[in-house]
Amino acid sequence: MCGIAGSINVKLDIPRLTKDLWHRGPDEQTTFDEKNLCLHHHRLAIVDIACGHQPMHHEHLTIIFNGEIYNHLAVRKSLQLDCTTNSDTETIIRAYAKVGAGCLNEFDGMFALAIYDRRKEELFLARDRAGKKPIYYYYDGKKFVFASELQALHKQLGFSIDENNIRQYVRSGFLFGAATPYKDVYELPAASFATISTTTAQLKMEKWWDMQSIYQQKNTDSLDTAISKVDEILHEAVRNRVETSDLEVGSFLSGGIDSGIVTAIASKYNSSLKTFTVSFEGQFDEAPLAKLVADKYGTTHHEIKISFNQLQDDTEKILANYGEPHSDDSAIPSYYVSREARRHLTVILNGDGGDEVFGGYRRYVPFSKIDFFSNSALRAGFFKLIHQLTPSSSNKMSKLNYAKRMAFLGSRKGYDTYLAATTDIFEGFEKTALISPWSPAGAAHHTFQNILNSDLSGLQKIMLLDFENILPSLLLVKMDIATMAHSLEGRSPLLSKGVLGYLPTLADEYKIKGTTTKYLLRKLAERYLPAQLVNQPKRGFEPPLQRWVNNELRNMIGDYINQSGSLYPTFINQSFILDVFNNRISIPPEKRAKMLWLVFSLEVWYRKVYLSKSSIA
Repeated sequence: MCGIAGSINVKLDIPRLTKDLWHRGPDEQTTFDEKNLCLHHHRLAIVDIACGHQPMHHEHLTIIFNGEIYNHLAVRKSLQLDCTTNSDTETIIRAYAKVGAGCLNEFDGMFALAIYDRRKEELFLARDRAGKKPIYYYYDGKKFVFASELQALHKQLGFSIDENNIRQYVRSGFLFGAATPYKDVYELPAASFATISTTTAQLKMEKWWDMQSIYQQKNTDSLDTAISKVDEILHEAVRNRVETSDLEVGSFLSGGIDSGIVTAIASKYNSSLKTFTVSFEGQFDEAPLAKLVADKYGTTHHEIKISFNQLQDDTEKILANYGEPHSDDSAIPSYYVSREARRHLTVILNGDGGDEVFGGYRRYVPFSKIDFFSNSALRAGFFKLIHQLTPSSSNKMSKLNYAKRMAFLGSRKGYDTYLAATTDIFEGFEKTALISPWSPAGAAHHTFQNILNSDLSGLQKIMLLDFENILPSLLLVKMDIATMAHSLEGRSPLLSKGVLGYLPTLADEYKIKGTTTKYLLRKLAERYLPAQLVNQPKRGFEPPLQRWVNNELRNMIGDYINQSGSLYPTFINQSFILDVFNNRISIPPEKRAKMLWLVFSLEVWYRKVYLSKSSIA
């Protein structure tokens, strides 16, 4: 796990870059310059500590690499590579030398990499299937600069705000696809690669893997066969992620089945496995359930009690770490649990991706019955009436609240349907609250419509949209920044090459059966987990956001939304937000808290990240 950066036709401020990426690679920092090209690498040494130095050179190629390739020894065998070290970096560069970009299909891992080919005079950048490891880049047709974090890029060059992308954030709650908050700054999309000429600076982009094509493969495996295959796939994925590390590997352990199964399998390959659970005052405390798994498998268990006593001191710093507006409030506890885990080890397993791949969200249940993305005026009118007649509930987990949300969902169309089903921040208030609301356009619109117009089922559409949007753009970036802020590497077996190549091909009823989510995974969990866990509902890593907004952070949020020179009034009706803050509008408590948190996160980014560039020495 590392931090990478580089440039074409731009001289980098290496001392500044070293300071900004230090947390991603404190073990070693190296810079490579050739003609108008610069490559900079920060190393967190985990695999082949003695020989895995970067940049690494082979013949006419030079590589810098962030991530891990868990099956790299198998790749060496299948491609007949003659390597001299145990480093996965060497596997990548020799595989690329032999088969070019096609080597990406061989890799099971998380990666963001850059390879310089001095014969072709071009730079090759690539990201993994799910988008676990990031690459952000600035490109104006003549100059090209990339880095693992937006913070590092902004502090190198300083950018202007892209107002259309801020509208996307305000409307959706996250920035997805290639969008960033800055003009001429982009994120390389997941499962994509780019080539940039070092002589002409011409850039070409291409997808090297596509989840939608996997969904279109129809598998007829029986449930029993599928369970056994998934069991085998997960064993291989977990084993590779435990054994391909020269350092100790632990596991995050919640009370859910995702991390429970990962931990159960990991204990077979690490007899002294350390596990970590968060316990904090909020709506749910899954620590007792997590302890059942820890006791069953005899792990060295650590229950991390988070009191949020330092919340007011830490919140701005945590949000600013993202380098862009970030509206997921679970970033706060993610930061704390990563900090505590790093005190014990350097590599941690997690259950990321389980919901999006196995079908874990409650919102998937109605989509398994009805394709809410289909255009039906009659259906929309019916659900609109039901929504108007259904009273609101302050309990997020109540059946009444669920019914009202589903009725609202059925009354929407297109992209509005997706937002109502997922982030649901300003939905229903967008005409009152938002100034010139954003809707998908360009590449974002094409991608969205391509999925909606496909022959996939309603369930497959919503799961694919989540995998390609919320997962890489909100959830995975949350964990990448939270863990790397403490030089901790997170590994996600449920996003392995094997899982992503098999689960989407299975029948819908293996994911949602009746009202049961993650049906196949729950059946597999019966082999590994205590009965109390197997049928637990999806709860998530949810801090007490409503309490924060009303108590601990109320004054801080109030200061930001009332501050002169704020950014949000350009995009959101300020009087509406002030009315929301002062409880002058009837809005469900959870929705009110999310609105205020989004505005607060936007303003923290604007004040602490964007404007701070001007004060950097």
